[in-house]
Amino acid sequence: MTTAPLSLEHLIRPSNMTSGKIPVMFMFHGYGSDEKDLFSFSSELPEKLCIISVRAPYALQPFGYAWYAIDFDAQQGKWSNNEQAIISRDGIVAFIEEACQVYRLDADQVSLLGFSQGTVLSYAVALSYPEKIKNLIALSGYINEELLVKGYKEKDHKSLKIYASHGQVDQVIPPEWAQRAPHILEGLGISFVYEEFPVGHGVSPQNFFAFKKWLKDKI
Repeated sequence: MTTAPLSLEHLIRPSNMTSGKIPVMFMFHGYGSDEKDLFSFSSELPEKLCIISVRAPYALQPFGYAWYAIDFDAQQGKWSNNEQAIISRDGIVAFIEEACQVYRLDADQVSLLGFSQGTVLSYAVALSYPEKIKNLIALSGYINEELLVKGYKEKDHKSLKIYASHGQVDQVIPPEWAQRAPHILEGLGISFVYEEFPVGHGVSPQNFFAFKKWLKDKI
């Protein structure tokens, strides 16, 4: 399948389905990475999925991309540019609709997979617009409630399924940030799995096989 010139740069692995309603997974990389990073998972994921790995819009120097700026020298720890993040959130929602239309994918079978900053944005999209997202795999990230749309708590989240995981010795995003997710998800009535693994800021083989098994049961 040829990559179409859409609003965000991306890589695509087509589904093995030739007809019918084709499910899709969108991948969102972390700060300083690009669309090639998570795309390396695609060969191991269910073949019925069309997989689209997306490049963040903000270029970094000397290389890599970001969904929003981070000031690592901020007095109160890492400071996130929430205005940029909200622009990226809305850009992702628009891109998902655009890609589903252009590639003829089933907009009712959309899964997201994020890592780190890509997880922050994936949570923002899924919790803000649960009617648009079926499954979310949230790796090494956290929920930033300041990125969620006004009135999100009044929406029906019961059809959304989430797998979340974090490294127990993550030096980039503290485990305590990720550990707040279960309380928030329970409050929204979301069915979820939350797991931790004895690693830093990354995805261990055990973590990969765990979310792969979870995904197979959901699509």
